[in-house]
Order: sequence, then structure tokens, then C-alpha cells
Amino acid sequence: MKEGIHPKYAEVDVRCACGNTFKTRSTKPELHLEICSACHPFFTGRQKLIDTEGRVERFTKKFGAQTSTQRKTAATAAKAKKATTAKAKKPTRAKAATTA
Repeated sequence: MKEGIHPKYAEVDVRCACGNTFKTRSTKPELHLEICSACHPFFTGRQKLIDTEGRVERFTKKFGAQTSTQRKTAATAAKAKKATTAKAKKPTRAKAATTA
């Protein structure tokens, strides 16, 4: 290896927003994380909502918070409405034959 071209690789303390700290090696003098393996939902099995920009709130405001049963009833109502409007718009063949 050439001398003087590689960064210093030292042991550093990593700090997470949850308060967890651990040691690792890095070229940076210190590391600060927002989420780590001690607080990530995949590793802990707990769902923790992380929304720093308000995206979830905007979505619920725009579309409303719906449960799965509410979504199912809304879908069946929409299907029924579509079927009734399709029947009403369908022209009858008897009228078309008599006018021609």
C-alpha cells in the first residue's frame, strides 16, 4: 500500500437517537444514527412509526383513516353502483331495430 493516500481508520463510538451506543471502526471521527438494530422494527418485532416530515398525517387527512372492513364495504358499494349505472346506460336492441 502507498503511504499517505489512505484515510485514518480508527475505532469510533456510534450513537443512535434511541440512546444505544456501540463501537465500530470508521474513517469518520464519530457517527450519529437515527435508527439502529436496537430500535428498528425489523429486529425488535415492534412497529414504531417514524414520520419526520408529516407524510402519514397528510395521507390520513387527504384519504382518511380506514379499517379493512370499511375498505371492503366501500369496494362492494362502488361495484354495485357501477353495475347499476352500466345497466341504465345500455341501449336496447328493439329500439334500434324499429328506427332503422
